[in-house]
Amino acid sequence: MSQTLVPDAVPTADAMRDRLARAKEASRATAGLTSDDKAAALHAIADALVAHRDRILAANADDLARGEREGLASALLDRLLLDDARIGGLAAAVRDIAALPDPIGQVVRGHRMPAGAALEEVRVPFGVVGAIYEARPNVTVDIAALALRSGNAAVLRGGSAARQSNTVLIDVMRAALDAQGITPDAVQTVDDFGRDGARSLMHGRGFIDVLVPRGSAGLIETVVAESTVPVIETGAGIVHIVLDETAPEDWARDIVVNAKVQRPSVCNAVETVLVLRAAAERLVPGVVAALRAHGVTIHGDETVQRLVPGVVPATEEDWATEYLALEIAIRVVDTLDDAIDHIRAYSTGHTESIITTDQVRAERFLREVDSAVVMVNASTRFSDGGEFGFGAELGISTQKLHARGPMGLAELTSTKWLVRGAGQVRR
Repeated sequence: MSQTLVPDAVPTADAMRDRLARAKEASRATAGLTSDDKAAALHAIADALVAHRDRILAANADDLARGEREGLASALLDRLLLDDARIGGLAAAVRDIAALPDPIGQVVRGHRMPAGAALEEVRVPFGVVGAIYEARPNVTVDIAALALRSGNAAVLRGGSAARQSNTVLIDVMRAALDAQGITPDAVQTVDDFGRDGARSLMHGRGFIDVLVPRGSAGLIETVVAESTVPVIETGAGIVHIVLDETAPEDWARDIVVNAKVQRPSVCNAVETVLVLRAAAERLVPGVVAALRAHGVTIHGDETVQRLVPGVVPATEEDWATEYLALEIAIRVVDTLDDAIDHIRAYSTGHTESIITTDQVRAERFLREVDSAVVMVNASTRFSDGGEFGFGAELGISTQKLHARGPMGLAELTSTKWLVRGAGQVRR
C-alpha cells in the first residue's frame, strides 16, 4: 500500500502533523500485536523485498546516477548502493529479526513487596521511533523491521540522496503490512517534506517518542542540538587498533587489513593504528605493505616515515579524522599508557581493539578504555548489530544513557511497572 506523498512544492504543517498523528495511532496497534503477528509481518516484508527486487534496483540506479552527477563522495555512494547481494542480505536480516525472542513483556526484575503485592518491571515499546539518516537505504529496512518486532511504529527521514530507493522500499513494506492486516501507517516516511520533515521529527513532542540520527558528524550534532524529543546519539567512528609489542605479525596484519579494507566507508572501520615502539620495526613494514596492496594511503608519524618510504606525513588533523575511505593514520607510541592517552584524546567512543598475547595488558585495555565496544585480538568490523546476533541494528550508540554500542530490539523498549495486589493498602 503506497503512502500518499505531499508534493515538494506544497508541504503543509497540517499534513505533517496528520502524518505523525497517524504514526502515533499506529503505534498503539503495533503495541498490541502478538509475537507471532509481528514475526509473520516481518516474513511478509522479507518476501516482498525479494519479489520486488527489480523495482528496488531500478530506483536505486536512479539514485546512484544522480549522486554521481552531483559529486556524492565515494563513501556515500558505497552506502547508497543496493545490488542483488545487498537486497538478499536485507531480506535475510529481516528474517533473522523475526526469529529473535520478542522483548515485549519480558520481566526485567521483580519481587513481592512487604505488603504482599507482586511487583514486576516489564519491557514495553517506546511507541513511535523516528530516524534521520543519509544515503543508507539499508537503514530504511533495518529500522522498520526492528521497530515492528519491538512493537513500535517508525517514521523515517532518509535524505534526498536515497529518496527513490527509500520510496520504493517503504511502499513495498507498507503493502506487505497491509496484506497482513496490519496498519501500513506503522511505517512512514517524511522525505517528501524535505528538511521540514526532519525538523518536524526533531520537534515532534507528543508524537515522536525517541529519535535516532545516523550519518555524518554534522547531521548528528544538528539533531542532538535542535531536538526537543529524546535522542539516542549515534556517533562517528574514529576507531583505533593498538599493536602491542607482543602482537603476532600475522594477527596484526590480517586484523588491521580487515578492519580498514573490508568496507572502509562504515563507522566501524579502523582509522588510526597505534604501534608500541618496541614492536615498530617488526610490525610496521609488514602492516603497511599489506595495506598498500589493497590501495590504502598511509598517513604516518616520523617513525613510520623512517621505517617505510613514501608515507604521507601525518598531521594533528589526521588523528581526529574519520576517513571513511582507503586511508589510515599510523602512529608509534612509547607505552600502552601513551596509546590509551591517545585514544582518550581523539576517540569518538565507538570501538577500539588491541592486538596482544599479554593477558594482563589485554584486561587492562578492556578495563581502562572507555568506548562503547572494546576488543582484544579481533577486527573492529565485528562492532555491528548483525554480528552481535541482533539481526540488524538501529545504530551504534556512543552515548551512555539508555543504550550504548550496537542497538537491537531491547534498546527499542522502555519499561513499566506492574503491581498485582489483593486488596492491600499502604500503612
